[in-house]
Amino acid sequence: MTVAVASDHAGFDLKQLLVKQLAEDGHVVIDLGSHTAEPTDYPDHARAVGAALRSGKADRGVLICGSGVGACVAANKIKGVRAGVCHDAYSAHQGVEHDDMNVLCLGARVIGPSLALDLARLFLQATFSNEERHLRRVRKILDIEKHQE
Repeated sequence: MTVAVASDHAGFDLKQLLVKQLAEDGHVVIDLGSHTAEPTDYPDHARAVGAALRSGKADRGVLICGSGVGACVAANKIKGVRAGVCHDAYSAHQGVEHDDMNVLCLGARVIGPSLALDLARLFLQATFSNEERHLRRVRKILDIEKHQE
């Protein structure tokens, strides 16, 4: 799977670890920055991951900021992105299986590197269920997105 990974400065160290480990797991990883620990703004990185998804260059994305919340809020403003903050195993795979989540948001100041890697792996291994109730709900989400001004 091709994964776009990005972080602001707060998530820089965690991003570096995830980029390395996910590539070692066999994923094609697109590192969209930040490339230093100098302060950056998470909306810029969310926009980069969203663009990679919308263009088809990436299948899924991982965004990291201090809490995961800001990156998630920004990412969900991008058409076609369904992002979720996940700091537990169930949400990381269930978000894909039931909600067709395509961006995992992590808080580098909230969870440690070992858990973050586990969550990223669960997220990337999960597949959307295609059950009618989940399809119906995702269609309703897409309808909300379609009718925004």
